[in-house]
Amino acid sequence: MSTNASLLKRYRSVMAPYLNPLYKTPISIDRGEGSYVWDIEGAKYLDFFGGVLTTMIGHNNPVVTEAIQSQANKVLHTSTLYLSEPMIALGEEIAKASGILNPRVFFTTSGSEANDTALMLATSFRKSNEILAIRNSYHGRTFATQAITSQSSWLSSRISGLSVNYVQGPYRLRSPFEKIPDDQLTEACIADLEQIIDTSTTGNIACLIFEPIQGVGGFTVPPDGFFGEMQKVISNHGALIISDEVQTGWGRTGDHFWGYEAHGVTPDMITFAKGVGNGITLAGIVARAEIMEDVSALNFSTFGGNPLSAAAGLATLQYVQQNNLQDNARRMGERLKDGLRKVADECPWIGDLRGRGLMVALEIVDQDSGKSEPSPLRAGELIEACKDLGLLVGKGGVYGNVIRITPMLNVTEEEIDQGIKVIVEAVSSLQ
Repeated sequence: MSTNASLLKRYRSVMAPYLNPLYKTPISIDRGEGSYVWDIEGAKYLDFFGGVLTTMIGHNNPVVTEAIQSQANKVLHTSTLYLSEPMIALGEEIAKASGILNPRVFFTTSGSEANDTALMLATSFRKSNEILAIRNSYHGRTFATQAITSQSSWLSSRISGLSVNYVQGPYRLRSPFEKIPDDQLTEACIADLEQIIDTSTTGNIACLIFEPIQGVGGFTVPPDGFFGEMQKVISNHGALIISDEVQTGWGRTGDHFWGYEAHGVTPDMITFAKGVGNGITLAGIVARAEIMEDVSALNFSTFGGNPLSAAAGLATLQYVQQNNLQDNARRMGERLKDGLRKVADECPWIGDLRGRGLMVALEIVDQDSGKSEPSPLRAGELIEACKDLGLLVGKGGVYGNVIRITPMLNVTEEEIDQGIKVIVEAVSSLQ
């Protein structure tokens, strides 16, 4: 019988060496039910990470499972060379929800591939390779998306045919704008954007790509209207707006269905992935028709819009909408932050508690640094302590010092309270 230790040994002997399991003593997830998972040795955990925000409506959700099983009994694969009703039906729902005028949908298999496609569309449409991205951003691991990722710890290559400039984003804790109010932060970032355009570009910019809330960057939340102000500047140059909603889409932010809606901006393109498949591989892009139509080369996707994935996606999206999970994300997110506020205020090495909806973060710092110097070591200790107490959370941030807490959108009050209790106990154990 396999154990966590025996699987780790096999993992190390065959998998790419740059793959790193989350824990010092990694665990193998064997099965799940709702907000809970069990490892191969039978240990039970409350899952507040969901496979990196992917299992959106709970493990083994019967609605999704039944949709997958029903489709599996028909056909597993067709590709975009054929008409597929599940793919078309899901595309219709996403197009309707996008907020984009005259939208068209293209399905891919990952968020990285979706962002890569968005870059292809933008550079083709604008006849330019000049890209604006946000500092501390993460957009994927493909060749092109590495070029627009602004986190050194996640970069494998900077070799690219894209000309990329990074503008100041909303991250505060170790930035020049740490102590200024929201309106001044926005003004300062807009001034930086204008200077970057004037000094580092030709003015013929293809696009600005942004995450409404930076995911891997540690759930950095900009002031409302932040990207709307940026759009006012770049629209003078004809540039497109791409909202990377891989982590923020489908109601996770609570206040809105899409993260971009907090900013008074309608993007030209939206990329999506992760939660919409509830664990099944599914991603894509929705864009204005004229942008999609600009591509003259032959295109298809072998696995994009796969009928099995599309069936899972349609079931997931309808479940979110029919059960008002966006509102649940708002209420449970507020409950989570309220429950953590006291420990965050009192603990000398918690530098910041932030987030929106069910994207909540604790930034961990050196307790003698005046709440500024990052402490990835202490963050790792906290993650381990939570795991030992039966709670799975994630890690992120530019310095690897941010605890990311992302419960399922249908999480209950009891589960939120259980998670709060564990985090408080874990923090206390490290004092």
